[in-house]
Amino acid sequence: MTTVRTTTGAVRGKRGEHGTVFLGVPYAAPPVGALRFAAPRPHEPWTGVRDATRHGPTAPQPVRGGFAGLDLSPYFAPGWREGDDHLVLNVHAPDTQGAPVVVFVHGGGFVAGSASADLYDGTAFARDGVVLVTVEYRLGLHGFLHLPDEPDNRGALDVLAALRWVRDNIERFGGDPTAVTLAGQSAGATIVAGVLATPESDGLVRRAVVQSGSGTGAFTTEQALIVTRAVGRELGLDPTAAALAEVPDQRLVDVIPKLAGLDLRTATHHDPLGGITAFGLVLDRQPADALRGGVDLLIGTNLDEGSLYLRPDEDVPAIAARFALRPDDLALAERPHGSEWERRSAVLGMGLFGAGTRRLADANAATGTPTFVYEFTWRSDALGGGFGAGHVVELPFVFDRLDLPSLHGPNALLGTTAPPADLAARTHRAWVDFATTGDPGWPRSEPGRRVVRRIGSTWDLVDDRG
Repeated sequence: MTTVRTTTGAVRGKRGEHGTVFLGVPYAAPPVGALRFAAPRPHEPWTGVRDATRHGPTAPQPVRGGFAGLDLSPYFAPGWREGDDHLVLNVHAPDTQGAPVVVFVHGGGFVAGSASADLYDGTAFARDGVVLVTVEYRLGLHGFLHLPDEPDNRGALDVLAALRWVRDNIERFGGDPTAVTLAGQSAGATIVAGVLATPESDGLVRRAVVQSGSGTGAFTTEQALIVTRAVGRELGLDPTAAALAEVPDQRLVDVIPKLAGLDLRTATHHDPLGGITAFGLVLDRQPADALRGGVDLLIGTNLDEGSLYLRPDEDVPAIAARFALRPDDLALAERPHGSEWERRSAVLGMGLFGAGTRRLADANAATGTPTFVYEFTWRSDALGGGFGAGHVVELPFVFDRLDLPSLHGPNALLGTTAPPADLAARTHRAWVDFATTGDPGWPRSEPGRRVVRRIGSTWDLVDDRG
């Protein structure tokens, strides 16, 4: 069946290799006019059958592609595809009923990225009996700028609206609304952590996957106000939603690069995102401190997370000080027998993602909820070996997308040396099994004992407290 009637109208998809694909399906009203900086509202019903055979618009965002010399076009493309109706999602549905559902939230530093990037094709998930839903959400100023006259975290509120759409509609696409796994990577993973910590997610999520995110990555209101005031100075206006309503999207997007290097440290808090972005969740409590449990969790990081963000003039002590790393986190990150590059990359990765990942994993395990921890260790030889198991390298394996030509080459994500033949199949299978049964294939962590599956050329099981 390629035509499905949702709660707001019928949509027509297209047959894929393993099921049916529906692209650009609205889950909330277009964020224009009075809704531009407001919480998402329901979409108006439509008559007739809406075409869902092509990707819809994407959120306003600056152009991104290369990063530290690495071609990340498979990750960031297609960028900004203009159109008002950009609170949409894509559904890759297998030819089954009662299938588990994975709702995926893309990364991109809270300012870029798209659910229609090549990496997030759901063919492999549909092939293996899982409905994959990928979500477009508001970014940058539209989604995360702190404003006195509208709610914070509008991009995360969009994700919650998408989850409510899934609850109300996914059964019509063959999915089980009681078996929803909310997954995300990088900024998307941090959003997932924030969603898990809010009561609004109750009943919407059964399991969650946090890939290279943080349970301690939220800004305080004081830090967010630093960004708000800087935006006001750049635009020459009082930074309120009412004032911003008259500013074109392009001008709001053009402000984002001008905020690079903004010092978000305060007397009581360091910058939890280490200066890599001026936007993120704004919360009174970090998700790891507000987590309530009850949602099974698969969570982890990559071995060399920091390689994308290394500064040539910053040594290990300076990196540790920038993130105010706790002694136990620093001890876990230090590699006394590694190269200087490995040590710097490890400590930076711990500051950006590792410490917050461990805090969130420990908090979830402490509630008695099943918690499974991984570390992705396969090293790409991209950038002459200077990338390694860096940020985002696990995504082609999770989505079983190693066939993409743009992933291969000296400056491409996977470099020039082929990974182990079964690595993508095994990694993808672990994610599918978790979404299906709640068990990715290794022992769960317990309070006081964090068990980690290392995913790479070998699949070792270690206790990282040892």
